Amino acid sequence: MPDESDVTAGQLLLAEYQSVKDEQKARIGFRDNLLYVTLAVVAAVIAAAAQAKQASMLLALPPVCVVLGWTYLVNDQKISAIGAYIRGELGPRLARLAGEESVFRWESFHRGDARRVARKVTQLVVDLLAFCVVPLSALAVYWAGEVSRGLLMISVVEACVVVGLAVQVVVYALPFGGGEDVA
Repeated sequence: MPDESDVTAGQLLLAEYQSVKDEQKARIGFRDNLLYVTLAVVAAVIAAAAQAKQASMLLALPPVCVVLGWTYLVNDQKISAIGAYIRGELGPRLARLAGEESVFRWESFHRGDARRVARKVTQLVVDLLAFCVVPLSALAVYWAGEVSRGLLMISVVEACVVVGLAVQVVVYALPFGGGEDVA
């Protein structure tokens, strides 16, 4: 006869599910706040550059946007990976134990609505605008004024890094590109 303190496989799987959902929820909150942080930093740098009348201050935007954008992208990928793990591994194992066809149906159901592709495309545009177009625009403004040789070299490297981030944002947004593609 099993002891009351014995843990079943189903209980372990449910505990794991709760744990990964808690991580996913925390990462979603963190990821979404990164957009607000990016907007605040962009506004602060632009205001400071305008007030000081120093276009070279705009060179702070590319590294900040790349760090925040990469952090956003990594968290988004982990959120997607958690969803894929629940749908592909954890859910089926628990369904077998429970003798059910499937469990955690919401994990797949919400991915099938007709507007999902439009949402994903819109999110891609927002991500590219926030993390790539804004810093490239800042570089263009800097290049349009008086440019020192040393800062020009730095700004060209920054542009290359921002373009690299843009490529990664697009790759991760494409189906089978790098993320697990969750809504």
